[in-house]
Amino acid sequence: MFLLSGFWQQLILWDQRAFTVLNGKLANPVFDQVMPWLRTPLFCAPLYLFLAVFALFNFRQRGAWWCLFFLATVALTDMAGNYGFKQVFERIRPCNDPVMEGHVRLLIDHCGAGYSFVSNHAANHMGMAVFFLVTFRHLIGMWAWAGVAWALLVAYAQVYCGVHYPLDIAGGALLGVIAGSITGWLFQDRFRLSLPAHT
Repeated sequence: MFLLSGFWQQLILWDQRAFTVLNGKLANPVFDQVMPWLRTPLFCAPLYLFLAVFALFNFRQRGAWWCLFFLATVALTDMAGNYGFKQVFERIRPCNDPVMEGHVRLLIDHCGAGYSFVSNHAANHMGMAVFFLVTFRHLIGMWAWAGVAWALLVAYAQVYCGVHYPLDIAGGALLGVIAGSITGWLFQDRFRLSLPAHT
């Protein structure tokens, strides 16, 4: 028990040190302008709306099911993040943590009262990205991995802006990978998108 407690304390210390690097030492004027914008719904919503319209237009009924599973993935990650992790661990956000006072660059107008572990931004976006990867990889090949790169960028913005620790991001991303894999596998097993045959 003592060894486990010591390991956990060391992990938290590493996490705090990694945060100070990603949030402070790697700071630059370009990221200071871009990163806060990356985490806003106004930036992300058009892409997800485009994907929904694309699926409906090209795959009709199966596209509608794709949209439903896509939304179910977000609901799954969001609820699991809130009730399965945040309300259990109750970790304080770095921008609210007294231990980190004076070591946080907060780049948004407020910190938020919610808990930090796991990051729902990371969980939601990674869940959607992995679902997209699983359901579109056979259609567009390696391009399907672009969604994962997108999700990682959005997740990194949470640390850079000062509202999450790296461990929060890692936990959220892992949750998203699991949820997106499950919903993607279920969709593929029942529906599976296919391009119309050319005559």
